[in-house]
Parts: sequence; C-alpha cells; structure tokens
Amino acid sequence: MKSRITESTLLFISVVKWVVLASGAGALVGAATAIFLKLLLGATGAAGNFPYYWLLLPAALFASSLLTWYFARDARGHGTEKVIEAVHKRSGRIPLKVVPVKLLATIITLACGGSAGKEGPCAQIGAGLTSAISGLLRFNERDRRKLVICGISAGFAAVFGTPIAGAIFGVEVLFVGAIMYEVLLPSFIAGITAYQVASAMGTAYFYHPINFVPVFSETFMVKVMFAGVFFGLVAIMLVEMLKYAEKQAKKVGGWEPAKGLLGGVILALLAVLTSRAYLGLGLESIESFLSGAPANWYDFVVKGMFTAVTLAFGGSGGIVTPIFFIGSAAGSAYAQLLGLNPATFAAIGMCALIAGAANTPIAASILAVELFGPAIAPYATVACVVSFLMSGNLSVFPSQVLSIRKSEDIQVELGKEMENLKEARYEPGGSSLASAAIRLIQKIDDLVTTHIRR
Repeated sequence: MKSRITESTLLFISVVKWVVLASGAGALVGAATAIFLKLLLGATGAAGNFPYYWLLLPAALFASSLLTWYFARDARGHGTEKVIEAVHKRSGRIPLKVVPVKLLATIITLACGGSAGKEGPCAQIGAGLTSAISGLLRFNERDRRKLVICGISAGFAAVFGTPIAGAIFGVEVLFVGAIMYEVLLPSFIAGITAYQVASAMGTAYFYHPINFVPVFSETFMVKVMFAGVFFGLVAIMLVEMLKYAEKQAKKVGGWEPAKGLLGGVILALLAVLTSRAYLGLGLESIESFLSGAPANWYDFVVKGMFTAVTLAFGGSGGIVTPIFFIGSAAGSAYAQLLGLNPATFAAIGMCALIAGAANTPIAASILAVELFGPAIAPYATVACVVSFLMSGNLSVFPSQVLSIRKSEDIQVELGKEMENLKEARYEPGGSSLASAAIRLIQKIDDLVTTHIRR
C-alpha cells in the first residue's frame, strides 16, 4: 500500500511539473509564432506590390544562404529536419541564435517568391526557444528532449491552427512507426496553449469544411485506396526530387552563398517558362483546388521542382506548405481523371501526401478532421495509411529513425536514420500474397529477359 501511495505521488508531481512546463512553452512559442506570421504577412504583402518581385530571387536566396552559412547553419533548408536531427543526435540542443536567423532567412526567401513553407521555421523557432529554456533550468538530457518536442508540437499547432494534429505531429515525426507516449500529455498541452495564444494575438487560420455527403460504397472506397497508392507514389517523387536537387547543388561546389544566386536564377527562369503560381507559399492555389477549381495535371510536378530548387540552393523555409500544394493539386488531377469531385480529393490528397512524405499517418488523419470536418475523415484516413505504406523507406525528413518494417517481406535494419539505411532486401521465402506476387513478377521478368537474349 505504501509503495502504491509513493508511486501515485511521484506520478502526480510529474504530471503537475509537465503541465506547468508545457503551458509555459506553449505560450512562448505561440507568441513567437504569431509575431513571425505577422512579419511574414507584412513582408509578402509589401513585396507583392511590385509586379516583378520574383526577379529579386537571386539576391534573396543569396542573402538567405549568406545568413545561414555564417550565423547559424542549422537554419538552412527546412527547419523540421534540423530539429529532428538535434533531438536524435544532440538530445535536443539547438543554439538560440538559430531562432532569429531562421526567422529572417525564411521571410527573405518567401517574400521574394521562394517555394517553401512557414511551418518548418515555426517548429525550429519553438524547438530553439524550448532548448534555451532547458539550458537555463539545467534540465537533464531526457527532460530537455521532452521540452524540445513540446516546442515542435506548439510550433506546428500555432502555425496551422490545428492543436491536436500539431501535438501528434511532434511526437510522431521523430520515428517512423512509433509514438513517444511519454511526451503525449505535454505535447497536447503545449499545442493547445500555443494555438490559443496565437489566436488571441490575431493570427487568422484557414479552415475549409468540405461539402461532402458520406455515402459509403465499395466502389468509392476502392477509388480512395487507389488514390492512396497514387499519393504514395507522388511522395516518392517529391523525396527523389529533393535528393536530386541537393546532389546537384553539392556538385556545383565553390562558395556556398553563391549557390543562392544560381538557385534564384533557376527559379526566375522556371517562373518565366511556367507560371508565377508556383512561387511562394501558394496559398491561393491551395484554396482554389479545395474550392473545386481543376488543377493542371502537371501542377504537382512543377511545384515539386520549384520547392526542390529553393531548399537545395540556399533558400530557407518549411516543407509542409509545399506538400499541401502538391497534395491538393495531385488530388484534383486524380479526381478529374476518374470523374470524381476535385474538391474532395484535393482535401484527401493534401493530408495523404503528408502521411506518405513525412511518415505521419496519424497526425495527417487528424489534420483532415480539423481542417475539413469529420465527414471526410474515414476516407482521408484510409488514403493516409495507404500512402504511408506506399512511400516505403523514404522521407522528406532523412533524420527520422525507422522503427517498423512496412512489409514483413522487406528486410531492413531498424533503429537507423532514414538517410543511413542500407538498401532494403526482399526475402523470397515468404508465404504472403505479396511474396507470391513478387515471385510471379520475377518469373515473368526472367522469361522476358531469356526471350530477349535469344
């Protein structure tokens, strides 16, 4: 009995401790996010007054790269990736100088038309502030890591106005196939608090309930599952685009900030050859797709190109907002191909692509409820899970740690970061339907190869 009382007392103290810490962290991050969003809105509005603002892209990417290269290299690229890396490799230690550098570099990039997002900087700002608080309070590594995860959740929740999805995102994005339950309560508190504080400071959020009448049918569910397959393939395309652009940027060599000049020139030329709709956040295009406006079949491919060039050649920003654009455009194109409602599948695609590209199917499913209403949630959830499985061992966040095998027939080493995984092996001795299908494909391939040689 005495041990039970002691255990309950310790648990109660722990709960109170993390309620206080998470509430404080959420309030701080929510306020910082609101300030960042106001500055970003003002900068993009001012730049938009000039019809050819995008011609400043070479100077903007040069300035962004110069800032991050000399003052805070962790502020380069999309911020969430750097936070995940810090949690796994440095127990959440992030230099405080990353916060102002990331804020300024992202505003410069987005205001002049760089294709990136606003959530990565908020996650990195949140993590940087909570890391600094952990240092002041002299937390041990475990508590530091937990508070930094709260900062990620708070940043995501405050920037999109999705407190529940934001909280889950923070604890799900670190590992592929695992959730850190010990951080669940403080993440919820931090996310909800950050959202409330940012709202109170005047931050406006985007909600778009879909006019969807849930009439279940086997045919429609099959179309949703195939949509999930398609979005998983789109996620693979995006990851490969990002990796290819980074590889080409490394080949250029020379002074790092000079790559920003080259990247800006490439983006400006792409804008001339295609459309300026692919520049910046692309929020107007996302809203039009969700309202039922048809997307061009190539929109999601071209936006991926713009994003890959921006992030690989000196730009600073997030990756989730471009994923929203790419997913909604891909969903609209898929719906048009099959004669379905473009708005419905734009919403499903927007969430399913996050599930596949970021390996966060639970957060993406909840995001569908918070942004589009509960009616579409069951179908969005199915597409999210299928997309997550189809994307395989790839991620827009290479520092994620793999915790599960997405198929029993694929042998891959667990506990490794995605970027350090060895090539997955297929074990042909399995007895599953997937194994039988793979063996049949291999036999057909052998027969075709033998026939060609003859």
